[in-house]
Amino acid sequence: MIFNRDSFSLKNKVALITGGAKGLGKYYAIALSIYGADIFVVSRKRDGWAEVQTAVEANGQQIAFLQQDITEPGAADKIVAAVIKQFGHLDILVNNAGMQLRNDVLDFKDEDWLKVIDLNLNASYFLAHAAAKVMAKQKSGKIINIGSMQSYRAGKFIFPYAASKHGILGLTRAYADALAPYHIQVNGLAPGYISTDMTKPLQEDPVRGPEIKGHIPSGEWGVPEELMGPMVFLASSASDYVTGVMLPVDGGYLLR
Repeated sequence: MIFNRDSFSLKNKVALITGGAKGLGKYYAIALSIYGADIFVVSRKRDGWAEVQTAVEANGQQIAFLQQDITEPGAADKIVAAVIKQFGHLDILVNNAGMQLRNDVLDFKDEDWLKVIDLNLNASYFLAHAAAKVMAKQKSGKIINIGSMQSYRAGKFIFPYAASKHGILGLTRAYADALAPYHIQVNGLAPGYISTDMTKPLQEDPVRGPEIKGHIPSGEWGVPEELMGPMVFLASSASDYVTGVMLPVDGGYLLR
């Protein structure tokens, strides 16, 4: 392998991103399109579609959408088939869609456990499985699962979320081992505490806000743009000898 500027190029690649029109998923879509990938976004609602379409097309790339609940039975095969029909191949899967529900331990509802596990873990498994069948025939591919600080730490009010993100770490490692003979790399990206609209209440919490900020060595929350470079790296040939890794992008939060 020769390393040069093209090592980070995603030209002629197709990336499937779940939840890729809003939140951090939008930044992943834009980042991959900057480096030449065409984008396929699947989401349960159409929120954010116009904005991300404008951004991706401004980078000279194509984008397509599918409105689909990824937890429905058979959804994974349906989604991958739609990507192939639209673009002819699938090179990158970003399992980004997820949710978090919070409650005290004795009051946590069974149905909330099932909802979070189904979306955060089960859907990622089924999509990786469907994508791997296509990528194995190509003898190439990148699967990037989105983890969390809760891939490593406890979350005493977010039990299914913590369990699902620990599960994502294990799933990433197992798939990396199994798919390596097909030249498919499977890695994870674990965002730290990133400043978004969703985390704004946590930042402004008079107790947890200062606690979190004080735990980060830099003393600052991250911003979504700081995840874009690591995403491009994991999606590109520059990371061809990297597999089974969960890459924390956390400003050093896990050091303490």
